[in-house]
Amino acid sequence: MDWFNYIGLCIMIVILIPNIAYSIICKEEFINRYHNRFMEIQEQIGRFGCFGLMVINIPYTYLNFWFDEGLFVYIIVNLLLVIIYILVWIFCWNKRMLLRAYLLSIIPSMIFLFSGIMIRNIPLIISSIAFAIAHITISLKNAFIKEGDFS
Repeated sequence: MDWFNYIGLCIMIVILIPNIAYSIICKEEFINRYHNRFMEIQEQIGRFGCFGLMVINIPYTYLNFWFDEGLFVYIIVNLLLVIIYILVWIFCWNKRMLLRAYLLSIIPSMIFLFSGIMIRNIPLIISSIAFAIAHITISLKNAFIKEGDFS
């Protein structure tokens, strides 16, 4: 894999589509009710780090796949995770529930971390860990904060 990761770009596009659609259709659902400045900053740094590093491999910071069939494993596992992510969006679109918060925060974190580990991309691994900690925390805290009837 060279400096440009077209597979990572495809993954990013696919996982962003339901997020963008949901933020346009259900604007009120994207309000952050949990306010922790440190976590919010960590999440954004991790998010944009992951977005960029999924697509761009900075020379000398990634070591490529661990084994010969690494590209195949990278594609198959990420494909499965993306399919699960899309299915969660489809089945939980209008449902405000804790399970949705768990899955929609954990799955992209797994995609980023798995991708970083598979291609041995050190900055992506670091960004994905920072993102996962903050994103999962914020998502779950928001899910627990009640506003009206929240099931």
